[in-house]
Amino acid sequence: MFSGAQILVLSSASNWSTLRRMTRISVDVNDEWLDAARLELGTDTKVATINAALREFALRRRGKEIAKIFASAPMDFSGAAEAWGYGGGRDLEGLAERARENRSA
Repeated sequence: MFSGAQILVLSSASNWSTLRRMTRISVDVNDEWLDAARLELGTDTKVATINAALREFALRRRGKEIAKIFASAPMDFSGAAEAWGYGGGRDLEGLAERARENRSA
């Protein structure tokens, strides 16, 4: 077994599989929010909905961290307008909003 979130197991005579670690919990959940999340995420079960929502928030946080790193990195965009045929520069301020719009489209 590996430390961390995955376990390596022999699934047949010659194939290895990776299992993700799961924690069983009992929690009260607001039914309206759960139904809204299920519709938004397109999931079929409560477990799938909760796992998808947790994954979505974890990815969103990671995306914000990456955008912050890119926004702070020194970059030279001189000549970008001519090379790429657009105005050049970087505008990461609306990145999260554009991602939400694209996801809901």
